[in-house]
Amino acid sequence: MGKNRYIRFDWAAKYMLRNKADFAIFEGLISVLVNEKVTIVELLDTESNKDAKNDKYNRVDIKAKNSKGEIILVEIQQTREHDYLQRMIYGVAKTITEHMSSGQRYENVKKVFSINILYFNLGEGEDYLYHGQTVLKGVHTDDNLKLTDYERDDLHVLSPDQVFPEYYVIRVDEFEKDTIDSWLEEWMDYLKNERIRPDTTAPGLQEARQRLDVLMMSDVERRQYEHDIDTLVRDTDVMRTQLLEAEIKGRKKGEAEGMAKGMAEGMAKGIEEGMAKGIAEGMAKGIEEGMAKGIEEGMAKGMEEGMAKGIEEGMAKGIEEGMAKGMEEGRAEGRAEGRAEGVEENKRENARRMKGDGLPVELIAKYTGLSTEDIDSI
Repeated sequence: MGKNRYIRFDWAAKYMLRNKADFAIFEGLISVLVNEKVTIVELLDTESNKDAKNDKYNRVDIKAKNSKGEIILVEIQQTREHDYLQRMIYGVAKTITEHMSSGQRYENVKKVFSINILYFNLGEGEDYLYHGQTVLKGVHTDDNLKLTDYERDDLHVLSPDQVFPEYYVIRVDEFEKDTIDSWLEEWMDYLKNERIRPDTTAPGLQEARQRLDVLMMSDVERRQYEHDIDTLVRDTDVMRTQLLEAEIKGRKKGEAEGMAKGMAEGMAKGIEEGMAKGIAEGMAKGIEEGMAKGIEEGMAKGMEEGMAKGIEEGMAKGIEEGMAKGMEEGRAEGRAEGRAEGVEENKRENARRMKGDGLPVELIAKYTGLSTEDIDSI
């Protein structure tokens, strides 16, 4: 690496690189970014390029026209702007309308390249270079819309991407490489660290080495340059400190509000889940204990009612069966007694007849089995 000090690109772009001889530096940076050779035919004036002694250079605009008639808008921004993306698209739209005369056909709309060199972190991402362009893609077929032969001939463009603006966002502070391997990385090393290789072949950087060496400045220019750089560093530090303090304050407020909200939501959710769990466990335990108690009381009551009913039914059945058995046995006994009485009466009737026929008492007793006393009493 060369040890010479080189003028910051943003300061040089605002105060030095205004002549046609300096176009090669801009051409080199833009060619490396868009990956094709770009030739600038003129630099177009912008409001921020007006030279004033006390003018800060938080923002530097470079507007150029290349050999194709396309507009190249380069913006170098030092300090954070929360609506920078909106400003990007506004700058492109304004540039397009500024280069359209009233009554011109839309075919005269020029393609715009918006190159944004930022010394603050825009958004979140892992890269230091981002590129974007509108692409018309089929919703159902995923194919890119193409132009017909007639449209290409009439509009003098081959595809829609030659019409829509292209955006480049360079996040300078995100570039972190010790080993430089490409022209783009050489340019990034210069933009961030003001270093240029003595043997560089990157487009534009050899011209920058010759034109932007601090040692080539006059004493007056060098003092003004160093004053501007010190002012920029101081202003940037103040702004970053304010942003950091605001971030810390916001974080603390967010943490406090988050804790309060978290506790409130946690308590509400805890109560809700606790009630739900309590109800579920209470129901389960209630069912379990209810079943156990129900079984116990049911068995006791069942036994008591069963015994009472058993006694009642047993007595009824016993009476019924006793009566039936008594009647049956009484009838049997009555029949037996009746038969016995009938036999005895038959004996007495036979004895009466035999006695009437004059048979001896001893003989009647023999044949009837009656006693002589019973025969005498007949």
